[in-house]
Amino acid sequence: MLQAGDKIPDIDTIDQDGNVVNLSKLENKKLIIYFYPKDSTPGCTAEACNFRDEQHLLKERGYQIFGVSADSIASHQKFIEKHTLSFTLLSDENKDLIKAFGVWGSKKFMGKSYEGILRTTFITDEKGKITHVIDKVKTNDSTQQILDLLDQ
Repeated sequence: MLQAGDKIPDIDTIDQDGNVVNLSKLENKKLIIYFYPKDSTPGCTAEACNFRDEQHLLKERGYQIFGVSADSIASHQKFIEKHTLSFTLLSDENKDLIKAFGVWGSKKFMGKSYEGILRTTFITDEKGKITHVIDKVKTNDSTQQILDLLDQ
């Protein structure tokens, strides 16, 4: 998994509208990049809606939010429409970005092990350098968790 001090990987991916996005090329932008397992699941919906409702607090500090999962563009579009999300979701069906950030790994659910996206949030500075990594995300309060970390 990438850590504080690492640079954002130079990988193209696609947003919910089919536009190519390369996070490493977003110069002069501070980013919140959050990886989540699947659109429209309870924890992922809670996290997305928390960002939707509180994103003004992050924007005031100059941050732009990007959610990343392996879901399709069509799935992202439905998720955005259903929950009126107003930030970018990236579709990484090949898991290139997910694996480059190191958030694909072994998980357990109901006693069974499987491979999946490890819910993780990365915070970057304007130069594309990771400043903070949150690997124990509070889905219902992720924005406040980020703000608390930034205020330390």
